[in-house]
Amino acid sequence: MTKSLISSGSTFEEQIGYSRAVIVGDWVFVSGTTGYDYETMSISDDLLEQTEQCLKNIESALKQAGSSLKDVVRATYVLPDGADFEKCWPVLRKYFGDVRPAAMMISAGLADPRMKIEIEVTACKGS
Repeated sequence: MTKSLISSGSTFEEQIGYSRAVIVGDWVFVSGTTGYDYETMSISDDLLEQTEQCLKNIESALKQAGSSLKDVVRATYVLPDGADFEKCWPVLRKYFGDVRPAAMMISAGLADPRMKIEIEVTACKGS
């Protein structure tokens, strides 16, 4: 099986040494993705806007990998303040309401104090 790498063009990928997503066979592993708008390298102060941007960034990576949000089978949500998770539910339901991936939420510090959420997904093409 071959491995293919997907980049979002984020400067973080080069600086840290990782890929936005890795494809192995039908599997797509999307790295933890924050609410940065990679075109402007800016991030909103609003949790819901960050959540929406995370999912747009993930959707873009999956599209580059020949996949989509409909193929997501696993999602991990990381928030510095676990009490904020419920506020994200309407946005998460918008993207994953019909997909219903296996999921978990972790409360932990993120790399930048402006980050309010980070999302990692695994997708299986055609699932």
